Amino acid sequence: MVLLDCNLLVTTALSHLLTRMDFISRLYNIGEQLGSEELASLKFLTLEHIPQKKQESIKDALMLFERLQESRMVEEGNIFFLKELLYRINRLDLLTLVLGSSKEEMELELQDPHRAQVSPYRVMLFQLSEEVSKDELKEFKFFLKKELPKCKLDDDLSLLDIFIEMEKRVILGTENLDTLKRICKHVNRRLLVTISHFEESSRGCKSLSGASQQDECLQVQTMSDAPRQEDSEPQTSDKVYQMKSKPRGFCVIFNNYDFSMARKNFPNMKNRKGTNFDEEALSQTFKDLHFEVASYQDHTADNILEVLKLYQSMDHNNKDCFICCILSHGDQGVIYGTDGQKASIYDITSCFTGSQCPSLAGKPKVFFIQACQGDSFQKAIPVETDLEQKDFSLEADSSSPKRYIPDEADFLLGMATVNRYVSYREPMRGSWYIQSLCQNLRERCPQGDDVLTILTEVNYEVSSKDDIKNMGKQMPQPTFTLRKKLFFP
Repeated sequence: MVLLDCNLLVTTALSHLLTRMDFISRLYNIGEQLGSEELASLKFLTLEHIPQKKQESIKDALMLFERLQESRMVEEGNIFFLKELLYRINRLDLLTLVLGSSKEEMELELQDPHRAQVSPYRVMLFQLSEEVSKDELKEFKFFLKKELPKCKLDDDLSLLDIFIEMEKRVILGTENLDTLKRICKHVNRRLLVTISHFEESSRGCKSLSGASQQDECLQVQTMSDAPRQEDSEPQTSDKVYQMKSKPRGFCVIFNNYDFSMARKNFPNMKNRKGTNFDEEALSQTFKDLHFEVASYQDHTADNILEVLKLYQSMDHNNKDCFICCILSHGDQGVIYGTDGQKASIYDITSCFTGSQCPSLAGKPKVFFIQACQGDSFQKAIPVETDLEQKDFSLEADSSSPKRYIPDEADFLLGMATVNRYVSYREPMRGSWYIQSLCQNLRERCPQGDDVLTILTEVNYEVSSKDDIKNMGKQMPQPTFTLRKKLFFP
């Protein structure tokens, strides 16, 4: 009997030791994969549990985990706080592969307001830091010159660092957001939406009790990252595509300029002068919108499909969107490679259906195509106008109607022109469509407009232009199977 008890004790001790080793191994694995910026984010999110003074000595993620264990926020058998932290900083790979959880599981767990251990206030500040661009950060520091010493506004300081300094000087807190709102109003009014969400939810939590309080507080934990106008109806997560990842996703740009190879068989296929202006505008615009941009110049039809199949095979689980822009000659339902061969637009978009690219299932797939869809000129219908049009030197991107996008959901295709007609490109400025698209994305995304609203404005602008030489017009055409509103915060 004594021998049996001893064996049981040894087995129990060994089991506990193995469990402990597995726990430590997981922490080590996570710590090794977190960068300095992510560590700064984690430290900021844990300020309610580890005071700033104690955080000063923390130089890496493993030291942070030690402090969290000392405060019993993370311990063997209790790793929910660690899961929440990884979820908040969007390290879904570590959440899934190391801790065996998932984004969906965390969203479900955090529906219980008592489950979250990062305060809604700190989540709100962290969301603001994610939304502010580098240029906006400079403006933020400029407007704080009177409140903070110059040494505290160093170029290397992040917005999270600034928030901490503001808290130290009691000009920022859960009940003291006036200074923050004043600056956000100057820097980017869209930031006020995130603050407004927090304030509304906080007021609701104070005025309610019991089950109704829990329902109201739920809004704090699941705040949408999608912007909206201050006077619009609330956007819930089932009506707006999530756009929280950094980067948001890949933006692939194909820019075909040199068609000398194609002219052996197609003498009229000219080089596309001015297309470099479109590539530069697209690249800068989508970088500013937090996409990872990759440009490909002068590709044949087969090369374009090969590159897209490469992106098709990639893991997009940590991305929220995919964008593809094609600048080339075209005809009805097709674009031309630099070899003069055709690539079907339907084949291009179909590379990213749920069955072909499962990690993009349920996420928006966006395609913008600057190419003719025929060789006809749209005739202008005479209307009275007070605008005197100037004549520019224009070129057309042209040399049986087809389906362009798959029947399944979550696709958006922005075409420069409707079927059978040419689209225009100014050799010294770029194309009408792409230049208008980029300008409107840059101006209207910060205002909280969704992409379809922006494309409607692009339609208006481009259709207002005239080709004096051919008395021609251009009418862009969006086609989509989107199920939700699409914003690019």
